Parts: sequence; C-alpha cells; structure tokens
Amino acid sequence: MTVTADTTTDSTGTADSTTGSTVAISAEDRAERLTSAGQAWNERIAASAKNAQLTFSAKGSARGSVSSVITAGKHTFTVDEPAPLAGDDVAPSPVEYALGALISCQIVVYRLYAHNLGLTIESLDVSAEGDLDVQGLFGADDTVRPGFSTVRVNVEITGPDSDEAYQELQKTVDAHCPVFDIFTNPTPIDVTVTKKN
Repeated sequence: MTVTADTTTDSTGTADSTTGSTVAISAEDRAERLTSAGQAWNERIAASAKNAQLTFSAKGSARGSVSSVITAGKHTFTVDEPAPLAGDDVAPSPVEYALGALISCQIVVYRLYAHNLGLTIESLDVSAEGDLDVQGLFGADDTVRPGFSTVRVNVEITGPDSDEAYQELQKTVDAHCPVFDIFTNPTPIDVTVTKKN
C-alpha cells in the first residue's frame, strides 16, 4: 500500500491553522520572525539548558467506526481510515498524518536553516510516500512490521543558490528535524492503560 501526502508553500505564504488558507507574509517578515525566535531561544538556553526541555501533548477520543478526534493545545482535528480499513474516510489516516507531520517539520527546519545559512528559498514543495504491508497490522504475518517499511521524501526548492548549497542544506535539515528523527531513530514509549468506572 502506498499513501501520499503533499504540501506546497511559496515565498509569500504561510498556512492559517483555522482555515488552511494562505496568509500573505513577506520574506522580510519571515526573516524577522526566524531571527527573533532564534535569538529568544538562544537567550533561554544560555540562561539554563533546562529551558530547552519541552513536553508536547495531545489527547484523543474514539468516534464512529475507527475515527478519532484529537486535541493538541487549542487545535482539534479528526483522524479516520478509508473504507477498506473499516473507516468512513472523513479525514486523513494516522499514517497520512504521520507523513504530513514529517513534511511540515521538514518545511519548518528548511526555513530555519536556510535563514541561518544565508540561503534563499523562493519556493519549497515537499512530498512523502510510505510503504506499509497490512499483514503486520492484521496479524497475518508476525515477521512483518506494522509500520512503514520505507518512506521516501522528495523536496523541490527554487532559489538562486547552487545545487550544492541546497544539497548541504538538506543534510543539515535531516540532521536537525525532530520528526525526521522520530521516523529514523527508536523512541521509548511508556503506555499505561486505565479502566474507567
């Protein structure tokens, strides 16, 4: 099974989290935001390395057949599965959200490190595909992992800098992208199950 997620942004747009629309932002405004955020974090970390430790959280409740409603901070979104996986296909699947998380994190880190390295990105398009064998999900073959066996990421950049500069940027991004790290390195997970009365 192959699933695909795509996202596009340009040099003047940023996503509005409430509508998914694009809000105009100039390259200068973006540079100012990146510089300000970088300086603020550098100051916090210089004061104490403990300030760099963050905890992110989300919670979810089951709905419908196999869908869920997830809340993260002030944001709420629905996750579902297509009909062949017992869903109603009203929203992306968990693995599609995982690909979307990888894509969006890559975009953030490309913007951050391009700014830090003095590179110009005029447009940035990222797509990801993940191959998944459902034998692992359904327990048909315990030797098959239930998650992705392979993930392919394609990054398309336009800008005035050299191909070599953008290739070096890619290496830097992959070395510092949190979601890329989640995909490529084992992360300990502690699960607690509680029966509610």
